[in-house]
Amino acid sequence: MSDFDLRKYFKNQYLTEGELPKGKWVDLDKKETEKEKETIFDLINNAYSQIGGHPNYTSGDDVVGSEGGSNYEVIDLDDDPDIDAVSVSKTKSSGVKYVATGHDGSSPAKSAVVNHKAKNLKSPGYFVEVSGKIKDILIAKGVPVVTDKETVKRVMKGKEIELNDDGSYQRSIGGTKYTKVLLGNPL
Repeated sequence: MSDFDLRKYFKNQYLTEGELPKGKWVDLDKKETEKEKETIFDLINNAYSQIGGHPNYTSGDDVVGSEGGSNYEVIDLDDDPDIDAVSVSKTKSSGVKYVATGHDGSSPAKSAVVNHKAKNLKSPGYFVEVSGKIKDILIAKGVPVVTDKETVKRVMKGKEIELNDDGSYQRSIGGTKYTKVLLGNPL
């Protein structure tokens, strides 16, 4: 059987027309990601600006370089043809792990990316590790918290973590120690 995904092919036909379909999440291929790397970086940088930026994204080059193995989904919500939000994920043995978010700062873009992730995180095979405000928002939207220590250890295999009694854990990212919680439904 072929690896060709007909739905993804038709979903990405916007490139031949020159712009994204309005209000629909679109998976970018490598060529499209390269073309949009600065926009993607700007959206991610904007979303993480209050905490000093995303540790894995310091320039547009990271989008196709060190983070080039990520999957980038984008959406255009308004009258201009620009991308308004991005959802970044990686395929792992436990499913699809959300690793970054980006938006243009508008309420519709923020809502779209959070609601998109919250919806998927309620399905089997999607998970995210979070802290702070986004953790509270996703939990309020009904995303399950993974508290089983064995599941957390299995999903985070290869990462140095210190488990807490409540299922949260500490780990170092980019040289800084964070307290994180695993949300969603990892396989």
